[in-house]
Amino acid sequence: MLAHRVRSLSEILTDRAREAGGRSGETISLIEGLCGAAAQLAQRVATPAADGSLGDYVGAANSDGDHQRLLDIVAEELCQKAAAGAGVGPYLSEETDGPLTLVRGGRLALAIDPLDGSSNIAVNGVIGSIFAIFPAPQGADRDPGLAFAQTGRGVIAAGFFMYGPQTRLVVSVGAGVDIFALDPASRGFVLMEERVRLPGGGREFAINAANARYWREPVRRYIDDCLAGADGPRGENFNMRWAGSMVADVYRILGRGGVFLYPADVRPGYERGRLRLVYEALPMAFLVEQAGGAATDGDTAILDLSAAKPHQRAPVILGDADEVAILRSLHMTPQDQFPRTSRLSVAG
Repeated sequence: MLAHRVRSLSEILTDRAREAGGRSGETISLIEGLCGAAAQLAQRVATPAADGSLGDYVGAANSDGDHQRLLDIVAEELCQKAAAGAGVGPYLSEETDGPLTLVRGGRLALAIDPLDGSSNIAVNGVIGSIFAIFPAPQGADRDPGLAFAQTGRGVIAAGFFMYGPQTRLVVSVGAGVDIFALDPASRGFVLMEERVRLPGGGREFAINAANARYWREPVRRYIDDCLAGADGPRGENFNMRWAGSMVADVYRILGRGGVFLYPADVRPGYERGRLRLVYEALPMAFLVEQAGGAATDGDTAILDLSAAKPHQRAPVILGDADEVAILRSLHMTPQDQFPRTSRLSVAG
């Protein structure tokens, strides 16, 4: 009896890209290159350092003004090298001041957060890498920023790596979402789950409740209603989860349902949220929509947004389409219709 041959990541994604009607060769070569970078990064993360230096600050600040840790720099070097090796033209990273041109004439553009959740390094928490692939538009050699001014409907592939108990890749090339895991022995990624669908009816929400006093009324009302449980207007009990890493929270929602929120609030600098649109919000929205969910900034579908500047921020609400619809409806409600008190609020 012949043994069943395991299909490779390249074969699976080639079939998916064919279904989506998109270009496959260059896109899949780029994803494979990023897989190689992720495997190296996973090994670096898993290797003990006697001085614990991976989580140490190195003094420099990235594009966001955050001080970089050593692992931020390692991740950026690995991802940029992989992108250049795959012939990427326009390149934008959280760690770059702005868009770069890696290979002139490159037909693909890559936007990437090389290390999401870097504050988790010191506590051995989950971290990850998030990416979106766009077609490089005409004129991108002269102005690579053109590639990242497209709406999210221009994304042709997106995914994230999660460095946890296993290193996993969640990816879509426009025909559903598949999950792969790194096999340490072969250093290849093997299929774990295919055609992932976000479960409906999940009664979990992921939000940083420490910011409750700064939330605007639509978010306060939604969370209040969830916290009221079976005795409240929702008539059901909800759980709250917050990992401090977008990849971990979105991965949980893809598997268990529910909703993730990183909303705008009233603090200076948070008026438009904190997550970056191009290399955090758009790729995650692409994945969630491909899995049957929805994503909004409270008003507009995230994939319909475009960035006026490379590191632009956006409020993010994504997950179960029904829960996202409730939140969007609350954002459309006139402010004077909300109660003045909140279970979690300590400031008017």
